[in-house]
Amino acid sequence: MNIRFDGRVAVVTGAGQGLGQSHALGLAARGAKVVVNDLGVDGAPSASALETVSMIEARGGEAIANGANVADYAQVEAMIGEALAAWGRVDIVVNNAGILRDQSFAKMDDVKFSQVIDVHLKGAFNCSRAAWPYMRGQNYGRIVMTTSSSGLYGNFGQANYAAAKLGQIGLMNTMVIEGEKYGIRVNCISPIAKTAMTEGLMESEALDLFHPDDVTTGVLALCSEDAPNRMILSAGAGCFAATRLYETQGIYLDYEQRSPETVLASLPEILSDKGQAEIANGPMQTLKFVGLAADAQGIELGSASWGPKG
Repeated sequence: MNIRFDGRVAVVTGAGQGLGQSHALGLAARGAKVVVNDLGVDGAPSASALETVSMIEARGGEAIANGANVADYAQVEAMIGEALAAWGRVDIVVNNAGILRDQSFAKMDDVKFSQVIDVHLKGAFNCSRAAWPYMRGQNYGRIVMTTSSSGLYGNFGQANYAAAKLGQIGLMNTMVIEGEKYGIRVNCISPIAKTAMTEGLMESEALDLFHPDDVTTGVLALCSEDAPNRMILSAGAGCFAATRLYETQGIYLDYEQRSPETVLASLPEILSDKGQAEIANGPMQTLKFVGLAADAQGIELGSASWGPKG
């Protein structure tokens, strides 16, 4: 299988340098026409975006530079309009744009929190929302969110960043449900890259193992026609892994047993991984609990019962 993007149009945000530039170059190398988005001065494309476009063109590809602020929906809508005017469609959106405003939670202010949420989470929403009706109309779309280990597991000084990154997973989960019948697949990439954080944790020899191209390899897989759906793919240093959200089977407590003391005493059973499973949507969790309670009380529910028992 040779993954190609001939005839496809991709929008990559934050593509002037780093991971975004690598994603844009990787898509273009395999035939995609690319909108290289990177915010410059007064809404103009950054010099880095123009340089990325020049790199793509020098290698025989097609690209246009765009300076939309992803936190501003009107600018994003105009960016999608540019792609449509140039090439008539939008097939791929890679939500890569981001900023850092690190501060310990005790000192975090509203401005720093909102700035990061606006670019990472609202930006991903804006770009996906602007492309969505065109993807639905053509019954095809691939959207890649960029999450982070900080969002999945936490990191000191990054409450704003972590909230935005985990928020993208929640956004993905609902978009998957609503987009599936229109041929739209939505996934998350969780890059492991050379950053200020890793510089403090690793020797230079270890940091030399990290290359943007290794993350792009995963992004290109998530952009392909045969992409999975609703996957969180971690990628870095040539390593690839999936992060999954599981829910334990849980327990049922009779009315007389229901107390905070009993819940704490029952934690070993609640935490047991026996019978744990992935939950595909919110209602599925509700049905699981209804089934668990009904089984405990001997109530027949038929089709409302959930999943494996025990």
